[in-house]
Amino acid sequence: MKSSNRSRFAWRRVFALCRKEALQIVRDPSSILIAFVLPAVLLFIFGYGVNLDSSNTRLGVVVEDNGPAARDFAAALIAADAFTIREMGSIKAAEEAMLDGKIRGYVAIANDFGSRLTRGEAPPVFVATDAAEPNSASLVAGNVQGVWRLWQQQWHADRGVHAAPPISIEVRSWYNPSAESRNFLIPGSIVIIMTILGALLTALVVAREWERGTMEALLAAQITRAELLLSKLIPYYVLGILAMVTCMAVAVLIMGVPFRGSLLVLLLVSTLFLGGTLGLGLLISTVTRNQFNAAQSALNLGYMPAVMLSGFVYEIASMPKFAQAFSYALPARYFMSSLQSLFQAGVIWSTLWVDMLFMSLLALIFIGLTLLKTKEMLE
Repeated sequence: MKSSNRSRFAWRRVFALCRKEALQIVRDPSSILIAFVLPAVLLFIFGYGVNLDSSNTRLGVVVEDNGPAARDFAAALIAADAFTIREMGSIKAAEEAMLDGKIRGYVAIANDFGSRLTRGEAPPVFVATDAAEPNSASLVAGNVQGVWRLWQQQWHADRGVHAAPPISIEVRSWYNPSAESRNFLIPGSIVIIMTILGALLTALVVAREWERGTMEALLAAQITRAELLLSKLIPYYVLGILAMVTCMAVAVLIMGVPFRGSLLVLLLVSTLFLGGTLGLGLLISTVTRNQFNAAQSALNLGYMPAVMLSGFVYEIASMPKFAQAFSYALPARYFMSSLQSLFQAGVIWSTLWVDMLFMSLLALIFIGLTLLKTKEMLE
């Protein structure tokens, strides 16, 4: 439908259209559920259901030497926070338990452990791990090795032997000193959740107008394309910011994840990110004109790329070149980098300004494409 007497842009009409959209949001409980209930539920699932920490790993211990040195080393393994120890009667029993998945590995202390240690020799400590999960197997082996080194130093010190290593290594973690996986999983989870919400919130709005038959009334009204797009973006931007506030409250106040950045910078970064994701959802809604197709497209174009290509699960530098190239078109990639920096390190402008630049460009591209597509309907 074309009109040769189109009115000029007016904020009064934008306000009226935003009010209409806000009333639709209030009367449609699904939008409220998507903006407030869904983020909290998903964040609890990610926060408490996903854990990459190596603590409480089930480990079997086989002690073949009944001497004090062997029992003392076994006690050191039991006291370590990284393990949940199960004492086994034999190596065969430990192997069967590992095959059944009851333990992730086992440590065998040989029957000549104490005698060789007394003679100044290095006693053998056999460590077997389940390599079905290579990362877990490496963590088990590394933790056992760490306990062994500390126990050796203490054992020699108790006997007046001070054999200091030639190099003293002191490990210091700058950005996650507690080494808890939750501190970087929760910010990444917020990015995934906000990507889903941002795409879903606007993916249905234009399609809903077409399905309900109210788009014809908008086409007949004296409104411009910019007024129509702003009326669809502004209410859902406010809803998106409120969803972001909900995620932050759950992450910081309930889950105890430290936030070291600036709330003002977080608002700016979130605004640019929502510009891109809301623009993508609006573009999908404008093209499909069907709520079911729009919802499916938003999930496929928002959720899966954000999980796989944003750096949340896999390091971007280790991806194939074509996957790295595709990730440049994802707002989630830059929001992931910005949010993890704000949570763990604070305001680092050398990283943030690049991320904000790319998020701004993507927001302009998606909103601009939506504007061009809307031209075919309104003029």
